[in-house]
Amino acid sequence: MRHRSNHHVLGVKTAHRRSLIANLAAALFTNARITTTLSRARALRPYAERLVTFAKKAAQSSDKAVKLHYYRLAIAKLRNEDAAQLLFKTRAPEFLARNGGYTRIYKLGARKGDAAEQALIELVAKDDKTPAMTPKAKAAKQPKAKKEAAAAQA
Repeated sequence: MRHRSNHHVLGVKTAHRRSLIANLAAALFTNARITTTLSRARALRPYAERLVTFAKKAAQSSDKAVKLHYYRLAIAKLRNEDAAQLLFKTRAPEFLARNGGYTRIYKLGARKGDAAEQALIELVAKDDKTPAMTPKAKAAKQPKAKKEAAAAQA
């Protein structure tokens, strides 16, 4: 049975996996964009987004104790003080207007040596106001007046 086993294993032991994800997250916050395998990128996404949420909560708080608490939680998970400081000082203010979706994954194709599926994971830029939406989702989001006007023109 696979009850309650909902984490990415990545083919390594637990300590190795935690170190791997922490190092990938530190590289992501330092460089804003990294290339890795698709499975690692998918494992990194919820981890990185949780850390960005910590940074956002610290930025929105006026209490110094709360800010320090979230900073210490991030350092415990990230294991890299320089990357945590960069996240809290420069990256967090970029995400204050967003309600999630701080990372984006692009598939790059197979790696030449071992045919592993490659992916690029990046932090979403500040000027990306909304995530990419399908035309159907855009039409559903439009107000009724615009829908009626579009139907009248067609």
